[in-house]
Amino acid sequence: MSSTETQSAARALEAEEPGTAESGPGESGPDESGSEWTVSARRVGAMVERYWYLLRSSWPRLLDLVYWPTVQMIMWGFLQTYVSQAQGPLARAGGVFIGAVLLWDILFRGQIGFSISFLEELWSRNLANLMMSPLRPVEFVLALMVMSLIRLAIGLVPVTFLAIAFFGFNLWGLGLALAAFFANLILTSWAVGIFVSGVVLRNGLGAENLAWTIMFLLLPLACVYYPVAVLPDWLQVVAWMLPPTYVFEGMRALVMEQVFRADLMIWSFGLNLVLFGAGALGFLALLRSARQQGSLLQTGE
Repeated sequence: MSSTETQSAARALEAEEPGTAESGPGESGPDESGSEWTVSARRVGAMVERYWYLLRSSWPRLLDLVYWPTVQMIMWGFLQTYVSQAQGPLARAGGVFIGAVLLWDILFRGQIGFSISFLEELWSRNLANLMMSPLRPVEFVLALMVMSLIRLAIGLVPVTFLAIAFFGFNLWGLGLALAAFFANLILTSWAVGIFVSGVVLRNGLGAENLAWTIMFLLLPLACVYYPVAVLPDWLQVVAWMLPPTYVFEGMRALVMEQVFRADLMIWSFGLNLVLFGAGALGFLALLRSARQQGSLLQTGE
């Protein structure tokens, strides 16, 4: 990042509004005279600008957003091609594997994009500076959400066109159903990302591995590549408690039976509201604990 770009983002972030006072890690927030939930679009934009400069100035970061989704899509696409040539019910599953891979990338990359932008502050030892700036926690989280969408778009959009070129599968052809799938999956990814960020805030980089691995705990239970019916009865109960399960079941119904299950999307959205609320409350509680314990200044292992 150039010095001019750095100064531009810093000036926008540091510009205080009337009535705004700085606070330290042990204080309640950056603005004692206003609401903790008041949002400044300027500060959110400054944080997004900072993360965008970091991303665009590093070609390895950009390459990392694209190469793994591409490898996954090609691998599962060829497996799907083989399966579709078989006789029997599996021959009707054309598009299911590729669709599952692309939707899984929305869930996984959405959370990773959120968490990596957050971890950038710990790796650069800049978190304490942010917590002492006028930036409010809600503004920080909103900036991370925006960067999650940007990183996801950079990585996923090219792969969807490769899926058309290689296998003739058009994710965009799902139409309005895709919007419902995307909204539910990105809400889940943000809810998990917010909670993981709180855990790392409280426990330091020793908890960093959670950011990379927690979604893989959901992979078998969310039934990404197979229907819920293959699970044992007691495990099906657990699977139906996860919002992504409804999305992947809905995708299979749409691709294999040409039926859009609005009821599944409503259930997923309701569970997402609960999950997102729990993640946000967990983040605020862990942030408060980190301030009280002074761990914002000790973000090492």
